Amino acid sequence: MPALSLDHWNVFCKDLKKTVAFYEKYVGLRDGDRPPFNFPGAWLYAGEKPILHLVSESGRKDHGGGAIDHVAINCADIRGTIDRIKKDNVPFEVRKVPARPLQQVFLHDPDGIMIELNFWHEADVPEIDNSGKVPGDRLKAQKKPTKKAKVPA
Repeated sequence: MPALSLDHWNVFCKDLKKTVAFYEKYVGLRDGDRPPFNFPGAWLYAGEKPILHLVSESGRKDHGGGAIDHVAINCADIRGTIDRIKKDNVPFEVRKVPARPLQQVFLHDPDGIMIELNFWHEADVPEIDNSGKVPGDRLKAQKKPTKKAKVPA
């Protein structure tokens, strides 16, 4: 039985509205149709595919083990994405993958999940981090911004 592709990932979020707004604004996903489950949540779409399932915190104790480091999504328009992130003072870092026409933007969602936005075959941006640190290490070391990021509700 060969695997064909990743279908979706599921996140238990503390604030459903804030999390939906984050993924719409910074990742470009779209809140869409979801089956009428008996618990609150949302399905976020990339095109016609619901790739992120959100479940609102409801006191559930048995969350995942926490070993996954990040989730990566192919995107377009690195310059516009960085400008939007900067405007809202959201901490991020940019990496250039060696020997590949790929730049990556790393940021964290409202529940602390690291998101990698992949931009293939786009012009290099000046924000590329050449520190040599593992992606995410610089973000962890950064102080929280004094001005809280404004994510639309």
